[in-house]
Amino acid sequence: MNIALLAHDRRKELMVQFCIAYCGILAGHSICATNTTGRLVAEATGLPVTLYMSCSQGGDQQIGSRIAYNEIDMVLYFCDPQLIEEYRGSVTDIARLCDQHNIPFASNVATAEVLIHGLSRGDLGWRDIVNPKE
Repeated sequence: MNIALLAHDRRKELMVQFCIAYCGILAGHSICATNTTGRLVAEATGLPVTLYMSCSQGGDQQIGSRIAYNEIDMVLYFCDPQLIEEYRGSVTDIARLCDQHNIPFASNVATAEVLIHGLSRGDLGWRDIVNPKE
């Protein structure tokens, strides 16, 4: 499965810790991320991560376009709920795209853990039917 990782600045360390904890599960999947988040995760875990631009340079839009083309199977976007409204726009845009395309989306570590455990158990196998690999 193709998993996208994004995190606001104050949640990047949490994303890194999450990926360290679930490295064994994530290793069986393709990971992509915005630049800083992906670099930090790759350095900490040794996982190969496809990097897009940083969010401020449009990396969230790059991932959004992959979602729109049904090339992403799960999104983990660790959000900082204390950010002012103008910085939360990309979260809303990504969440809306995930809703439109039936892509599992987590905006916090609690929901991400549920998705990762489901991924490990095979609960998300239906995504392979929706998005068959060539």
